[in-house]
Amino acid sequence: MQQNNSNKVVVAILVLIMLLIGFSMVSSSGYTAKDLLNDVLAGFIVFGFFLLIVVLLKKFAKPQQPQAQMQMQMEEMDKDFIIEPQKSDVTFNDVAGISEVKEELVEIVDFLKNPEKYKKFGIKLPKGVLLVGPPGVGKTLIAKAVAGEAGVPFFYQSGAGFVQMFVGVGAKRVKSLFAKAKANAPAIIFIDEIDAIGKARGALRNDEREATLNQLLTEMDGFEKSEGVIVIAATNKVELLDDALLRAGRFDRRVYVELPGLEDREEILKIYLRDKPFKGDVREIAKMTVGFSGAALASLVNEASIYALNHNKEYISNEDFLAVKDKVLAGKKKILSYTEQEKQVLSYYQAAKAVTARWLEVDFDKMTLVKDDFKEIDRELISKSEIESKIQVYLSGMICVEDIFKEKYSNASNDIKKAKELATKMVNEYGMGDKIVSSEMEIAEILNEAENRAKILYVSQKDVILKVQERLLENEVITKEEVKAISDEIL
Repeated sequence: MQQNNSNKVVVAILVLIMLLIGFSMVSSSGYTAKDLLNDVLAGFIVFGFFLLIVVLLKKFAKPQQPQAQMQMQMEEMDKDFIIEPQKSDVTFNDVAGISEVKEELVEIVDFLKNPEKYKKFGIKLPKGVLLVGPPGVGKTLIAKAVAGEAGVPFFYQSGAGFVQMFVGVGAKRVKSLFAKAKANAPAIIFIDEIDAIGKARGALRNDEREATLNQLLTEMDGFEKSEGVIVIAATNKVELLDDALLRAGRFDRRVYVELPGLEDREEILKIYLRDKPFKGDVREIAKMTVGFSGAALASLVNEASIYALNHNKEYISNEDFLAVKDKVLAGKKKILSYTEQEKQVLSYYQAAKAVTARWLEVDFDKMTLVKDDFKEIDRELISKSEIESKIQVYLSGMICVEDIFKEKYSNASNDIKKAKELATKMVNEYGMGDKIVSSEMEIAEILNEAENRAKILYVSQKDVILKVQERLLENEVITKEEVKAISDEIL
C-alpha cells in the first residue's frame, strides 16, 4: 500500500513539472496551446510506455532472496536428512545366492571384527567397496548383511538424498554423514544409487552435484584419521561414474552381483517360504523363474501367498505361483522371463560357445543361459590367432542355432557386434590384414573365414555340444571344468 502511494506522488510531481514547463513555453512566442496539448499527450504516452516496462520487469523478474531467508530454507531441508546409525540383524544366512559375493566380503567383515589383527601386519583394507549389478539383486541387503555379520553400526543414505537445489547442501550432508560414522567407528556407510552424485564431470555442469562429489572424494581421502569406517556403495551404471571415484584408494574394490541362477533362485525361494505353509516343488518354481532377481522372487512369493489366501487354501502350492507369475512380470522387460522355446534356443546357443571356447582355449569360468564369462585378455601383446579364435566363439552360437532350428534369432546381435569390432581392430589398429592400408573388404574376409572355421569345428564337436546343451538347460549354468569332463567322456 505504501509502495502504491509513493508511485502516485511521483506521477503527480512529474505531471506538475510538465505543466509548468508547458505554460512557460506557451508564454514564449510561437508556441500555441494546441502545441502544448499535443506535447503533453505525447509525454503521457512515452511516460506510460516507460511505466508499463517497469511494471512488467517487476512482475517477471526473479525476486532475490535475502541471505537469512535462504539459510532458513536450507536448515528446513536439512530437517528431513536424518543421520542415525542402524543396527542390522541381517546376516549372510538371510541372503541366498551370493556365495561368490560372500567370499569377496569376508575380509571386510573380519577386518571390522578384528582390526588389531590387520594393523599388526600393517594391512590396509579397501576404503570403499562398490557393489555393481542390476536393480533388485539385493545390493542393499548384502551391505546390511556385512554390517550384521560384523556387528557394527550401519548408516544408509541414497545418492539422490544428497542432491538439492542449493549449492552446498549436498556437501554439508556428506560431511555430516562421515562425521557421524567416524564418531561411531567401526561402522559401515552404505550409499545407494551413488551414480546420482558420482556421475563423470563433463560439459553439462552441475555445481551442486560437483560440490557434493568433491566433498565425498575429500572425505574418502581423509580416512587415515578414521580407521574402522568402510564405505559400501551400489550402482547399476558403473560406466557413468567419475574416474576419480574409481581410482585406487577410494572405491578400489568392485564386487559384481549378478542375477541368481537356478540353484541360487532355489535357495532364495526357500528363505522366503521358510515361515509359510507351502506344499510344492521349489525346484520347479525356480526353473520357471529364469531371469528373476531376488526382489522379483520375494514379490512372487508374496503374490502367491495372497492368491492362496484369497482362494481359501490351507497351503501355498505351485499352482498359486503359476497363477500370479504374469502379474509379477507385468511392466518388466521381456528379458526377465523366457518361454520353454526361448530357453531351448539359448541353451544351444550358449552350449556351442562354451564348447568352442574350450576347444580354442578362449578362457572362461562359466556359461549361463543368459550370460557368458569370458576373461578379457590383459596383455600388451595379443596374437592374430587369439583374436581369430575369439571371433569364432562369438559366431559359433549363431551357427549351432541355425543348424538345429533351421532359423536365425535376434539373440546373436550382441555377439555379432563384438566379432565385427574385433575384426575391425585387427585391420585398422593392429595391422593384421593383408595390407597396411585397411579396407572394408578385409574386415569382411576375416569374418567370413572365421565363420567357415567355426562351422567346421561345430560339425566335429556337435555330439559334445548336444550333451553340454542338456546340462545347461537343466542347471542353467555350466563351468569350464564340466565342459571339459563331458568332452573327455565323449571324445
